[in-house]
Amino acid sequence: MKKSVSLLLAMSTALVLSTAHGHGTPTPNHGGIVQAVGDTWLELVPAGGKIELYVEDDGDPMPSAGLTGHVSVENGGAKTDFVLKPAGGNKLEAVGARAPKGAKVIAVLVLADKSKVPATFVVK
Repeated sequence: MKKSVSLLLAMSTALVLSTAHGHGTPTPNHGGIVQAVGDTWLELVPAGGKIELYVEDDGDPMPSAGLTGHVSVENGGAKTDFVLKPAGGNKLEAVGARAPKGAKVIAVLVLADKSKVPATFVVK
């Protein structure tokens, strides 16, 4: 009986640990703000007169070619929309967009299969 309980406990612990470490932890690689939406990681980087959005698939860069989307910047009651366009590598850009500190940025990424990945960021 003791052997069965010990074996069951060991198997349960192994299962829990393998489940807990199944996915990586999203980290900002470009100094931005990261949101994980399922296996898709989005990193928002407000950069001068544009907003950059970097895309990863569970930590691996996802090519931006074939991806589209838009960002909405809400600041002080005003809302402005911008189109995201591929900018090489795993980066999309919304040229002309500004996101000052405290602004809320809602990004909607459209993947190649036409599925949508929404994320909301607050610029710090």
